[in-house]
Amino acid sequence: MGLKVGFKQLVAEAEAGIKTIPVADLLTEEQRQGLLLIDLRDVRELWREGTIPGSKHVPRGLLEFWLDPESPYFNKIFAKPKPLVFFCNKGWRSALAADVCQRMGLENVAHMGGGFEAWVEAGGAIEQKEKR
Repeated sequence: MGLKVGFKQLVAEAEAGIKTIPVADLLTEEQRQGLLLIDLRDVRELWREGTIPGSKHVPRGLLEFWLDPESPYFNKIFAKPKPLVFFCNKGWRSALAADVCQRMGLENVAHMGGGFEAWVEAGGAIEQKEKR
């Protein structure tokens, strides 16, 4: 039994309706000022590969719950209205996350095209994350 819609189609549909910010537009702290970068990757990816300095970690599986003020899991990092830029490893999870956030009513969301892999390839700064 095959799928009716695969992940590639889901990502393409999401990207058609969201803003994509190229890595080159985010490489310096000045370019990221005023934005809240959200790393959606699994914590083991952060421990292994590091993250973008100043970004906040929100596991993809918890995003909707951390974002909704009516959720018992609401996270205060979303209390202040700041433009959100999501990223993951390749830009797939972040495209889907930005799409879901728009569907939830957020207007100022985007995702980083190419994800953390593109960030590393462009020579972006990396901050190591220690296991807690």
